[in-house]
Amino acid sequence: MKYPKRLFLFAGYDKDGIIDDALIYYVSELSKYGDIIVYIDNDIKTKNLSILKKYTIKTIAIRHGEYDFGSYKRAYEYADKHKLLSKYDYVYLVNDSVFGPLYNIKQTLDKIESIKTDAAGLIVAKHETHSYMESWFIRLNKNIFESPWFKKFILSVTKQPTKARITIQYEHGLSNLIRANKCSWSGIHTYHGRFTYNNPKYLFKHKCPFVKKACFTRHNGAFGNQIKNILNNCDKKAAESILKTANRIYGTEYMNKFLTYNPIKIFVRKFRYALQKIINGGI
Repeated sequence: MKYPKRLFLFAGYDKDGIIDDALIYYVSELSKYGDIIVYIDNDIKTKNLSILKKYTIKTIAIRHGEYDFGSYKRAYEYADKHKLLSKYDYVYLVNDSVFGPLYNIKQTLDKIESIKTDAAGLIVAKHETHSYMESWFIRLNKNIFESPWFKKFILSVTKQPTKARITIQYEHGLSNLIRANKCSWSGIHTYHGRFTYNNPKYLFKHKCPFVKKACFTRHNGAFGNQIKNILNNCDKKAAESILKTANRIYGTEYMNKFLTYNPIKIFVRKFRYALQKIINGGI
């Protein structure tokens, strides 16, 4: 049986410029199913990248300030310059805005590759006026990643004034561009708006192998009970890497309070968040 050849263009970032346990775990798990080029948007000394290099064909860390698409651009540029792209059946755009994989990712790869479209996202964000593939896990077929129009798009990525502008120009823009060039895209999961950020337990139960890092602080920590449930039921190594990294990023004191099943504490957090929105909205 012929197995598909995959290239993962992996975009990373850490506020402290650290290669942490969660990143190592994610990259090491991906490396079981394809080749990886990692580009981290931080200035990190070469010797500190050595632990990732054993899982990748190239690991680079230089601060560029162009967010994930800036790293995708540079990883793609490396692959194109070294004439690597033609070797692969699929190119994936993935980034570390999530923790995981929470369980073996092979079934997810098999599922996303079974979708008969030219591109597919793990999550499609559906809106009334526009829908798009969330750019933290996207599969591209050869007719896209080897096309002149995709190359022009990805190499034209530049620094934008706001994160919202990046989302519109590049995340929304990629999905629009694919359709404009008479290619198709879809996804494994389709949800409205910010569903990915607000329903981590639901997504886990419905076989999404990742949880957004933003869920750990969103709505004043109102998803602590859901995250605790996920960590208690996911792969043990995944849970260990997530907890170690989360304790560093958010602080041990916060995490001890955050991870709770207590319905009263969760209600209070949601109430405070709602009250804050009302106050900020001027109502």
